[in-house]
Amino acid sequence: MRIHIATDHAGLEFSEDLQQHLRAAGHEVVNHGPTVYDAVDDYPSFCINAARGTVADQNAGVQALGIVFGGSGNGEQIAANKVLGARAALVWNVSTALLARQHNDANLIAIGARQHSVEEAKLFIDTFIAEPFSGEERHARRIAQLAEYEATGLIASREID
Repeated sequence: MRIHIATDHAGLEFSEDLQQHLRAAGHEVVNHGPTVYDAVDDYPSFCINAARGTVADQNAGVQALGIVFGGSGNGEQIAANKVLGARAALVWNVSTALLARQHNDANLIAIGARQHSVEEAKLFIDTFIAEPFSGEERHARRIAQLAEYEATGLIASREID
């Protein structure tokens, strides 16, 4: 599987360890940056590029997921979710990694590098990658509603104030 990765300065060392882990597991890793430490870097472009790469690959039929890192993972998740078709979930334990895939068919996850050890992050990432979307009708329906709103600003037969 192709894995798109991005971070900010807080997650740079963390990201490098995880890229090695993913390559050792047989994944193709695409690093969207940064490649050098800069304490005042701006993560949005890195994370948006990772999300764009993930969505473009999936639209082209390539098996791909994305991972974005930062101090908390919050800003990185927000940035990734600005990309049409991105469904980035903040993951902080195994359960949230499972549910991100099972219920939300998330195609990216965000992890706080200052919140977790590298070993914990490896577990979350491996869980996320291995878990398929459940395909349950209720989850598919909700994902379709989000995509409809993203594209049109409306959800058919639902009131949006």
